Amino acid sequence: MAEAAPSHPALPSGLLELCALLGPSRDSLRGPEVSFRQGVGSPSPLDPEVLSVFVPPFVTKEDSPTAGVSSATLSKTRRRSFRKKRDKPKTEPWKGLPPEDVSVPDGVDLLALPQLCFPGGMYVASEPKEDCVHFLVLTDVCGNRTYGAVVQYYRPLRDASCFYNGKAHWEPSWPTAGVAGCFVPFAVCVISKLPYYNALKDCLSCLLTHLKLCKDFEVDNHIKDFAAKLSLIPSPPPGPLHLIFNMKPLQIVFPSRADPESPVIDLDLHLPLLCFRPEKVLQILTCLLTEQRIVFFSSSWALLPLVAECFLAYLHPLQWQHTFVPILSRQMLDFVMAPTSFLMGCHLDHFDEVSKEADGLILIDMDNGSVTCSDDREVHVPDIPLLAAHTFIQRVQSLRLHHELDLAHLGTSTDLNEGRARRRAWQRSLNCQVQHAALQLLVDVFRDVKNHLNYEHRVFNSEEFLKTRAPGDQRFYRQVLDTYMFHSFLKARLSRRMDAFAQMDLHTQSEEDRLNGMLVSPRRPTIEKMTSRKFSPLHIAHRRMVVSMPNLQDIAVPELPARNASLRKVDTAGCGSGSIALNVSPKPTYMFKIPEIHFPLVSQCVQAYYADCVAQLTKAMSLLAPDSSVLLARYFYLRGAVHLMHGQLLDALLDFQSLYKTDIRIFPADLVRRTVRSLSGPQRAQAEQVPELRRLISEVVDKAGEATKPDDRVKNFELPKKHMQLDDFVRRVQESGIVKDTDIIHRLFEALTVGHEKQIDPETFKDFYNCWKEAEAEAQEVSLPLSVMEHLDKNECVYKLSSSVKTNRGVGKIAMTQKRLFLLTEGRPGYVEISTFRNIEEVRSTTVAFLLLRIPTLKIKTVSKKEVFEANLKTECDLWHLMVKEMWAGKKLADDHKDPQYIQQALTHVLLMDAVVGTLPSPGAIYAASKLSHFDRMKNEMPTAVPKTTSETLKHKINPSAGETLPRAVDVLLYTPGHLDPAEKVEDARPKLWCALSEGKVTVFDASSWTVHQHCFKAGNSKVNCMVMAEQNQVWVGSEDSVIYIINVHSMSCNKQLTDHRSGVTDLAVQSGTPSKVYSSSTDGTILAWNASTLRVTDRFQLPGGRLSSISLHDGCLWCCTGNSIVAMTSGGLLCQELRVSENFKDISTSFLSFQLLPEQEQLWAACAGLDSIYTWSLKDLTQRPQAVRLQDCSEVSCMIRVKKQIWVGGTGLAQGKSKGKIYVIDAERKTVEKELVAHVDTVKTLCSAEDRYVLSGSGKAEGKIAIWKVE
Repeated sequence: MAEAAPSHPALPSGLLELCALLGPSRDSLRGPEVSFRQGVGSPSPLDPEVLSVFVPPFVTKEDSPTAGVSSATLSKTRRRSFRKKRDKPKTEPWKGLPPEDVSVPDGVDLLALPQLCFPGGMYVASEPKEDCVHFLVLTDVCGNRTYGAVVQYYRPLRDASCFYNGKAHWEPSWPTAGVAGCFVPFAVCVISKLPYYNALKDCLSCLLTHLKLCKDFEVDNHIKDFAAKLSLIPSPPPGPLHLIFNMKPLQIVFPSRADPESPVIDLDLHLPLLCFRPEKVLQILTCLLTEQRIVFFSSSWALLPLVAECFLAYLHPLQWQHTFVPILSRQMLDFVMAPTSFLMGCHLDHFDEVSKEADGLILIDMDNGSVTCSDDREVHVPDIPLLAAHTFIQRVQSLRLHHELDLAHLGTSTDLNEGRARRRAWQRSLNCQVQHAALQLLVDVFRDVKNHLNYEHRVFNSEEFLKTRAPGDQRFYRQVLDTYMFHSFLKARLSRRMDAFAQMDLHTQSEEDRLNGMLVSPRRPTIEKMTSRKFSPLHIAHRRMVVSMPNLQDIAVPELPARNASLRKVDTAGCGSGSIALNVSPKPTYMFKIPEIHFPLVSQCVQAYYADCVAQLTKAMSLLAPDSSVLLARYFYLRGAVHLMHGQLLDALLDFQSLYKTDIRIFPADLVRRTVRSLSGPQRAQAEQVPELRRLISEVVDKAGEATKPDDRVKNFELPKKHMQLDDFVRRVQESGIVKDTDIIHRLFEALTVGHEKQIDPETFKDFYNCWKEAEAEAQEVSLPLSVMEHLDKNECVYKLSSSVKTNRGVGKIAMTQKRLFLLTEGRPGYVEISTFRNIEEVRSTTVAFLLLRIPTLKIKTVSKKEVFEANLKTECDLWHLMVKEMWAGKKLADDHKDPQYIQQALTHVLLMDAVVGTLPSPGAIYAASKLSHFDRMKNEMPTAVPKTTSETLKHKINPSAGETLPRAVDVLLYTPGHLDPAEKVEDARPKLWCALSEGKVTVFDASSWTVHQHCFKAGNSKVNCMVMAEQNQVWVGSEDSVIYIINVHSMSCNKQLTDHRSGVTDLAVQSGTPSKVYSSSTDGTILAWNASTLRVTDRFQLPGGRLSSISLHDGCLWCCTGNSIVAMTSGGLLCQELRVSENFKDISTSFLSFQLLPEQEQLWAACAGLDSIYTWSLKDLTQRPQAVRLQDCSEVSCMIRVKKQIWVGGTGLAQGKSKGKIYVIDAERKTVEKELVAHVDTVKTLCSAEDRYVLSGSGKAEGKIAIWKVE
């Protein structure tokens, strides 16, 4: 019998896993033969069985090629066909080839295969029937799927003899003449690891043209030849390169998956839209998302797998993880009794039977477009959220689902393959639009999940997420949140996976959501969002659902546009985002034509085929333009796969190693790992002698064993049940999503433990949490009249409303935004300005007499008004006094330091005060809340103003660590100017600031607005040492881990790596030209010169002694700082000049830290370790003693840059008696310090220039901020 066996550890198989010929068993044919001879009308069904199995490899290394290949050779190749031994007759007059066991791939059950290939049973026909195709999905015990295509065809009963004894005649015991009008069904089944439904269908159609013409005894050879050809076709790599193969008479296209995370799409994704109305499609998607027990029904066996696969493709990147059997034969109907979630398919004939026998099934009739429940009750499937459903239906109705509409204006193609290519292009475009609409639906449904995640502790706050959903959507979300599919979705979100969902979410988020990513204060609805709510009918309906479910019948939900009878485009001008799908066009694709395979069973011909493949791929690579790295990577991958199939392992590894420089995303790490492990001893030794392969083996095999498995747990937020010390309290607050900033949580801990032991009990935490969430919910419900909103900025939010109070300007509620205080008057709602925080002059809490009472009153004096605002806030007075003073202090600090983050932090303090007062007993609550008056205390305790020079030069500050638990050090900054490249979108053409933080994190800011453009890249996990712009579309990032990471500016993706250095990359220098040349240095003294277009090393030289820290280009020479010396070298590595530290500082132990060259003055400026001066030398004579420019109160120099005729030096120094990050601006001509800027709380770690108009400085981890300075 055939048994499963593991495949070769390294060699990848081609597209074919297995090919089988199936037909009736010999014994079962006796009945039909007798029935037809006696004229019986309806013979009994036949018993199908596997007649032959063909499994690769068909040519092995043992098959020694013979000289002079002839047709006789075909019969000498090793036969790998499977015969059932039990069916051999006891007496055989002819002895054929002995049957042979073969290894059958995992997941393919040969015993179940016959009934799947003939799911409707096998019957003899009285006349020839049309060939028909259907598809299979097979799953092994590990859940891995393989895919099959089956073609059924009929042969006259006389011809069927060839399938049993290899001859054209029956045994003597069988009749020698055929039975008139008796046609027997047979099937050919092809199994592949990839779901190539259309391609395999086309292949089988081509095979049938040969089988119908061939002689009886040639059938096996034809099928085997066909299977051998498919086994030699490699799987296309993810990306834009598709494979095309000539399988006469058709050109067969094998499309690649869009990216490594996406499935192969080789079917018509609009099929469900032809079977079901959009509302039913949504209902079925909801069934899948809630993981119901689902059974599809159709009278077409072929449609069952295709439509089911389409629905699974709609869910991408979510994945159906349960049983998936899209075709159940009659013998398998008991599968629908399974108690767990499943997705199955049955013939429509079994609908009533399944409906009666099983309860709780969702029955989906494709032929009639209906969705019902098996126990005759209403379908208990919740509705998908209203807003998302409405948008999806609009998008679907705007699609053109009929190819004939696009063919009407075209002439008839006289070339078969041309017409097929035209149809493929149309289908690909439609598939892209359908996928876009489905993905946008998922994003609309699950976009807000990210607002309830804590990434640091991998926590999802499901209860809070559900509270933000409308009551009408609660049932849907409650069911979805309990599914395996959603759990895997959460894992991907918490791992920050940039999959299709994340990309769509990023590209479609509003400017407000983008800005919210920068804020440390809690989110509240902005005035802009409030305004949009008032004018959105769907949102009004949605809000009414939140507020009052019993009144739903009063809500007139906007009617959806009726589907046009003509099925032309629907006018979506007024449909909001409904027209998005129309504007989607597929990315361009390319074709690589697989060479002809003439004799796939002959070893010599197979070797020639592999060589031809490699030659054609190499030629295609040589014809590519230098900027075609995406396509080049696919050619490398494909050539590596062919090398592996050919057994050339080292060549394959070299091709795979090239993916580091072209597209690391498609690097097949597991395949390379298996390949390396399968190398023989001599091969491994040979590989170790090649530097590229030595590095590859180290990275993929050696270091892979050291890597720890990433934490992929998902925790649901739960309130604590034990007392908490400080560290546990910090974690719990961060998990709750209230605050992330560790310093603020420390202040909150002090506030909640005033006068108590320094621990917090569960009840206090619960009360605090509930107070916070109640205030958050109240703020979400705030609705201001339009007359009031007109006075406010669109990005303002109402953070706090007082009770209704009496003031000297009327009765109403005091409202606080991040910018101002105003009175929301009662009666006729109106707006009365109290003051902006910037204009407050004094805030006092006092009392006023009323009859015999003293009423607590808040008094606010403003700069522009003589009249003092008074509000009788009574019990709220003390809290409002604290809050207003903290906001006032935060605004003053924000203005003084040009840092809006102070306002955001002040808001957080204020809202925490409010929650603390609501949590603690009243006598000590205000005192406890005062512990959060951090900025007010700073203003009172440290009233020293920012130095005038600093204030005048400083323009703005930004915090790249916003949203982090702790600040990160700013290691490197790079400014790239804006330009409108044809490949860029207009918004991507703006200037950008690239900020490298600790542990390889790179954040990108839009330098025209200083807002986050791209939240995070990961350039490895080590410290980034340098960044440069190479050409217009590449940013090179040099890391401590010895790798240079290349970021594509257009796609904002980091998918290339240069791995030629053997120690940390310290600096990068760009030499202009076409193409530009980039020099890179590493700590071991290695300098490499790169062609920026080809990413190839053009020169390599070594500095003795190592400690190479920085490099710079000047006058055709490369200047290098090694600590002990600064040397100038030619591009060929010859020493020109040298400046030794020992010759210039004989009495001092020091080393060079960094240097700058001033070509105009012909000077070299250098900073030395432990010295408080900058030293200058003349480039004409480095032996002269240097001049020193002393930096007052400087304790350490860390960086310096040249800007115009100035040298800016960053480091650490004393300011106002404390150690601060300082910048010294030196006039290069006069060699005097022009300005001394108190820049940061921590040391200045990096400086960069923005077009010589601004200088940007980044600070250490104690502050982690970026300052923007004006250059004069």
